[in-house]
Amino acid sequence: MIPEGLLESLEAARIFDLEQLRYAGAPSHPAHTPGFHYFLHRHHARGAPETRTSASGLVVMPEHSGTHIDALAHQAENLTLHGGIHVDEGVQTSAGFKKLGVETMDPLVGRGVLLDVAGDQRLEPGYSITAADLERAAKQAAVEVRAGDVVLVRTGYGSLWAKPDEYMHAAGVSAGGSRWLIERKANAVGADNMAFDVNVMGPPDPDLKVTLPGHLLLLVRAGIPIIENLNLEELAAAGVHEFVFVCLPLKMRGVTGSPVRPIAIA
Repeated sequence: MIPEGLLESLEAARIFDLEQLRYAGAPSHPAHTPGFHYFLHRHHARGAPETRTSASGLVVMPEHSGTHIDALAHQAENLTLHGGIHVDEGVQTSAGFKKLGVETMDPLVGRGVLLDVAGDQRLEPGYSITAADLERAAKQAAVEVRAGDVVLVRTGYGSLWAKPDEYMHAAGVSAGGSRWLIERKANAVGADNMAFDVNVMGPPDPDLKVTLPGHLLLLVRAGIPIIENLNLEELAAAGVHEFVFVCLPLKMRGVTGSPVRPIAIA
């Protein structure tokens, strides 16, 4: 039975679509080319045996294209996944992972928090968002990051989705920023850039000696999923910093990530 007043409250709420448009030529990480492609296979055409005709197509894309979520199988440290699971032929197969694939992830439904680090002006290309930046954004928005929250970080580069060359030079979260989110026990994190981390193909982190240090810290060590290529522009323009966050990964067995269409309800 639907609780009294629930439908009314939902009807009064505003829903923000946080997914970027998928199309051939959209920004894509070099490791996940060729990106999104759609091919119309069946066509509406004259000469059909009845008045009804049908059209359908084929979608070809890496699981890590467009707005997507990283499963815990996506990254390893010294060939070890989150929870001490060693990557061997019993775990990693040609048909996918036997453990920590995206199908093992529950739907994300809970409190969402927007940390709008960019504010009125997009961050400088390659800017490294620090723990102090995240703390400052939380204070400016008068929000507290609590255990179990989904924390979304805005760099301002979501507005450049139609300009791949500029988008690929986005700001991102530093290793220190990722540690700050881990300390606050975030349930998941996300950003409006290609890889959450700063410098998609940049130099290794000086302390961890790896590129994309947030991926190692969040996915492998802390078991916190990462959502990438979010569109946070409308949410930020509305000044919404707390909301109900809903994100549903597709249940694809053994897969290392999933396209998603997350929404914020406020």
